[in-house]
Amino acid sequence: MQEVNAELSLGRGRPSRAGIQRNWRRFGDVGARLLLDVQSGSLHSLDEAAWAVLEAMEAGSAGDSAAVCRRYGLDAAQATEVLRDLDTLIDEGVLSYPDEPDIDVGELGPGVLKAMCLHVAHDCDMRCGYCFAGTGGFGGARALMPAEVGIAALDLLFEASGHVGRLEVDFFGGEPLMNMPAVRRIVSHGQELERRTGKTLKFTLTTNALGLTDEVGAFLNDNDIAVVLSLDGRAWVHDAVRRGDDGSPTFARCAANALKFVNSRRGGEYYVRGTYTRRNLDFVDDVLFLADMGFETISFEPVVASPQSPYSIREQDLGQVFASYDRLVQEMVRRRQAGHGFRFFHFDLDVAHGPCLAKRLMGCGAGREYAAVTPEGQLYPCHQFVGRAGFDMGSVHDGITEPHISEEFGAAHIYSKPACTGCWARFMCSGGCHANAHEMSGGLAEPYAIGCAITRKRLEAALALMALSS
Repeated sequence: MQEVNAELSLGRGRPSRAGIQRNWRRFGDVGARLLLDVQSGSLHSLDEAAWAVLEAMEAGSAGDSAAVCRRYGLDAAQATEVLRDLDTLIDEGVLSYPDEPDIDVGELGPGVLKAMCLHVAHDCDMRCGYCFAGTGGFGGARALMPAEVGIAALDLLFEASGHVGRLEVDFFGGEPLMNMPAVRRIVSHGQELERRTGKTLKFTLTTNALGLTDEVGAFLNDNDIAVVLSLDGRAWVHDAVRRGDDGSPTFARCAANALKFVNSRRGGEYYVRGTYTRRNLDFVDDVLFLADMGFETISFEPVVASPQSPYSIREQDLGQVFASYDRLVQEMVRRRQAGHGFRFFHFDLDVAHGPCLAKRLMGCGAGREYAAVTPEGQLYPCHQFVGRAGFDMGSVHDGITEPHISEEFGAAHIYSKPACTGCWARFMCSGGCHANAHEMSGGLAEPYAIGCAITRKRLEAALALMALSS
């Protein structure tokens, strides 16, 4: 058998290892051998020969290349055919040459405010152990937002949004159901602004479901308010962390209220959002538990906590986290084939029609297109920055009076972050969460490394699910 030598190259020459690692992501952990072209977003299925050639090219040395070829039984004729196919895809524009630089996007310009998070309650009827909001108070006094503050916030949003026709507002806390009178008045005002301006306003409310009564549920349904329901999965997992303000377990009440509400939705938007920690690295079992209960749209996020916290996920835990994502893919494929699938929020990926360029480079828009409002009416870049020193941007009465904060967030795009510029996930991750970066490193330019690793794995799992389901 004739082995492939070190001169594996395409029509434009042999790509560099750095270029391949940055722009061609080859992976296959759950039964699908795939190649993601980072720059175009195209996803390709690989046979054994293509897998071997790409592995040899990534290795970058004759010895490694020969070893790979022996392992796969690859000869020179097969390698030549694979290289010819890769050249054809590049010529047709379906695949990018790995050493091509990213397109120069120039200046992105100032952001336009088009979404707000209203902290209608800096208080909560639960005391969750990992709560980033200090169990509801965000490090300050417990308080409820007067309806007048929320109304002023909507007025500011409609005015500052300029030409933008679709706006979004989240009711958040703490626990927003503790301030339903204000929520009702704010929603009514938003509907009046829609009628006056012709713009559309989408409301979302995040709740622990402890106070989700039939009356509240009817209001949410009647006003087409999307709902995020916080449940952590299996009863023992949930109750170990999410306790009532009197210390009592909450799973039974929260789960019953949430399920009853979901069954009343009649097609309305919702998802169940869980948090996994070091204590349930097998969170796939929590996802499946919720699916078996009857929830059809589910999201699970890793906790972000100090390294000293018993909840924090550490580097040595990543193998178990990755295994959970792999098993989740396999189980979702099996269930879809059996006709009783469910959606996992972070696996809803569209590589062909993804977000706009600005969002790919900058992510969520915190501080530029999105702001959080405290009960007193102060503006912060997002809900997780509320209360952090140096991030008070202004108020709903005065507008943004500290524009340099918005400019700081505008400068925190993927090309300003050394860890992002060479990462294959840069256009899907968009640099990660600003708040997590600031929490862990004290600045916006250094992403949270554990979060990056989990995000990359989650993206691979999402792509694999897409391929296996097609």
